[in-house]
Amino acid sequence: MAASKKGSSCEVRETPKHPRQLACGERRLRLKSEMALHGCFSLKYPGNPQLGDLIEVFRPGYQHWALYLGDGYVINIAPLEDGIPGSFTSTKSVFSRKALVKMQLLKEVVGNDTYRINNKYDETYPPLPVEEVMQRSEFVIGQEVAYDVFDNNCEHFVTLLRYGEGISEQAKRAISAIGFVTAAASALSLLGLLPKSQRAKHF
Repeated sequence: MAASKKGSSCEVRETPKHPRQLACGERRLRLKSEMALHGCFSLKYPGNPQLGDLIEVFRPGYQHWALYLGDGYVINIAPLEDGIPGSFTSTKSVFSRKALVKMQLLKEVVGNDTYRINNKYDETYPPLPVEEVMQRSEFVIGQEVAYDVFDNNCEHFVTLLRYGEGISEQAKRAISAIGFVTAAASALSLLGLLPKSQRAKHF
């Protein structure tokens, strides 16, 4: 605080804050206002998720990931197809190259699927302080990010927020599966067990 005398009175004024601090504070107020506007403070969710919890959503054939922000909201990424935000519900969307960071209601992200709280990496990677996780999350909401199903997917995104490091077991499994299929196709081709038309597809 800084004080200055003006006549016989004392004028007190706040020390100016850094623009980035103001931006983060305004962003937080805006997010809280939006949550209140939707009446989300009384919502109850299975498992009673806590701030910063990882939410694993079971889609057909894969898992989508989000991070719980509180008051029924999560942060997650949605694919951008021709500049329009979509959802990870199709093969085309999964292999999108760009994504938008979104704050959404957990129930909207889950839809008709099921979910669970799954902080499975906590024993290997110590979680960052909750306040830091929230600040990191608020800072990126609304931003466009690069997306890659193997190197920078939705699980990488939320684990980066929670632990400071992007991790994805399902990406590792997918890479291993692709490597196995490629190796098997190569072996079969060498043995002459694949038709010529199929050999051409693998080489």
